[in-house]
Amino acid sequence: MKKLIIFALIATTGINFSCSDSFFDIQPQGAASLTSLSNKNGVNALLIGAYSLMDGVGAGNTGRQSTISNYVFGGITSGDAVKGTDIGDQPEQEYIEQFNWLSDNTYFLGKWQHSYDGVARANEAMLLAQSPDVKDMTDAEKAQVVAESKFLRGHYHFEAKKMWNNVPFISEAIYKRDDPNSTKVPNTANIWANIEKDFSDAAAVLPATQAQKGRATKWAALTYLAKAYMFQKKYAEAKTILEDVYKNSGKKLMPNFHDNYRNITNNNAESIFEVEFSINDGSTGNNGNAGDNLNWPYSANSPGRGCCGFYLPSQNLVNSFKTTKDGLPMIGDKADGTLDTYNAIDLPNDQGLKSDAAFTLDKSIPVDPRLDWTVGRRGVNFLDWGPMPGYSWIRNQAYSGPYIGKKWMYYVADEGSSTHSTNKRAVNNNYRLLKMSSVILWLAECEAELGNLAGAETYVNLIRNRAKSGSVQDATVNYVVNPYPTGTFAAKGKEFTLNAVRMENRLEFAMEGHRFFDLVRWGIAAPYINKYLKEESVNGTDLSGRTYNKRGYLAGKTFTAGKNEFFPLPNDEILNSQKDGKATLTQNPGY
Repeated sequence: MKKLIIFALIATTGINFSCSDSFFDIQPQGAASLTSLSNKNGVNALLIGAYSLMDGVGAGNTGRQSTISNYVFGGITSGDAVKGTDIGDQPEQEYIEQFNWLSDNTYFLGKWQHSYDGVARANEAMLLAQSPDVKDMTDAEKAQVVAESKFLRGHYHFEAKKMWNNVPFISEAIYKRDDPNSTKVPNTANIWANIEKDFSDAAAVLPATQAQKGRATKWAALTYLAKAYMFQKKYAEAKTILEDVYKNSGKKLMPNFHDNYRNITNNNAESIFEVEFSINDGSTGNNGNAGDNLNWPYSANSPGRGCCGFYLPSQNLVNSFKTTKDGLPMIGDKADGTLDTYNAIDLPNDQGLKSDAAFTLDKSIPVDPRLDWTVGRRGVNFLDWGPMPGYSWIRNQAYSGPYIGKKWMYYVADEGSSTHSTNKRAVNNNYRLLKMSSVILWLAECEAELGNLAGAETYVNLIRNRAKSGSVQDATVNYVVNPYPTGTFAAKGKEFTLNAVRMENRLEFAMEGHRFFDLVRWGIAAPYINKYLKEESVNGTDLSGRTYNKRGYLAGKTFTAGKNEFFPLPNDEILNSQKDGKATLTQNPGY
């Protein structure tokens, strides 16, 4: 179901211009009354409005503050990526990247407002669907709208919960559209149980499949419920649901890793739920992943055709794709990753070299093939654009490094069919929010946590075998990836097994905005991120012995345990939460 502009769907009410006492009660032009919406079309319009916010655009902010990719909050904070562009461009992103988190940062405000705008829209759709004034819908149709609304409400609350932890749950019983004070609810209660119930209730009603792509299904709700359990370390409960999804949903791994990152394979057999993007649909392009519109190469001869150089892969991320001669990750025996060895020496790169300077990439070093489907690096094919030229595609290489993100990019052959007519950075390559690869690696994590190390190994190897047998980006690169030999996890123990599962998550989902939230839920954010900050801020050395500058601006930056696991509540929202002269929202610890 493509995102729609719902105001075009909602009919305005008629107006009586005769002289009477009711003259001043005229409904404003362009505003829909509940009377005009109290029918099947009106209910569906409100539901579409709730769906439309899933891409992160349309809640009154810039879109990048709340984009579904969470690249600011889940990416540049995690060690996978840097802000990119120039120093001083979008300074509020710089503050977030460097763990200088202040409650007046408008990115936090934008994300909060978007999350609760989504909650409000879901509640509106739910309440209207249950209204006795809606007479042209069957009970079954109404129940499905309520179920889809609960799925959406669960999603928006989940986004808030993983950002701030201490957040209010706004149910349809609390929400009163005509009473702004009704939603001024304290954030002192743990809302996981409420989120679980929304997904559970939705799963009980929703069908296994939907005729319209992008609508929530039973399997999407169950997968999201399992994800909520994973965030709470409820591994036994999560495992039961995940096994059901794995065995009975009909979803399966696609043959190629890259099938999850092309517009022509949107809504494929691996996808459990996708956020739909649309282009050339009569809109101005905002339906085409507008929230990520800064995250493109800087050259007019590149995807997006020039602008804006944000969200670039870190050297640390690139190094993590190195493999041993046996095709295995270079990881250690400690679950927090601090004994990993992949970052000791950098993969060769063109840092400090302009595009017209001589450079030959050493392609003999063994790497996981997922590297070049995730990252653009000089001398390696960039989809069908030819070899990535390096410096000329980077806005400020000295500041932000030599790499480009790749998963949201389009093929030059698809330009026009997958890009908006007025903006080549507006694309219809969907964001795969829930997919079978996630289910498999969550199952691996459950098995590891519950002591079944052999089971964890089996699931991890499903993912690694797909990487081994799938397509490669550039046949001239030495791609070496293999499954773990049988018995490796059992022999090396639980700490190694957990680290292997977590590394596989990184390799599979890099640059998708999940990493920071995973580090937090695993309880390893402080040691892992502080190691990254220390290593990424000093000069690098590659395998040839060449030295070069890396991200010196990260020197001295620190992740503070007990504080930086969660972001500060926006100061404006705390002020706006006052009721009877007292704020109902409480700031997170440390801010």
